[in-house]
Amino acid sequence: MRRHHDMGGLPAGPVERSEHEHAPWEKKVDAILRLLVAKKIMTLDELRRGIEELGPGAYDELSYFERWIRSIANVLLEKGVFGVHELGLAIEAAEARRAAAEACPKTVPAP
Repeated sequence: MRRHHDMGGLPAGPVERSEHEHAPWEKKVDAILRLLVAKKIMTLDELRRGIEELGPGAYDELSYFERWIRSIANVLLEKGVFGVHELGLAIEAAEARRAAAEACPKTVPAP
């Protein structure tokens, strides 16, 4: 049985092959995963399993690194590294930091 994420051989649009710069938050997700794997808290197989377990709606709507961070959070919750309440507080704090950063006027360098 083919799962939703298994798209091999199915018709698809063109693959974007151009190089692009990763957003700072994407680099942080990559660093978090590397640290978790290096400290043997999590494995790449667990990351993949977590991504594959995302429902079709979430899998299609999330970006590549959003899938990673969702999988990381779910695996760490399963392992009891932190609880749902702690995760919720961390998400609230991150959203507050983002809102504050967006409210801060950007300075434009003088010509």
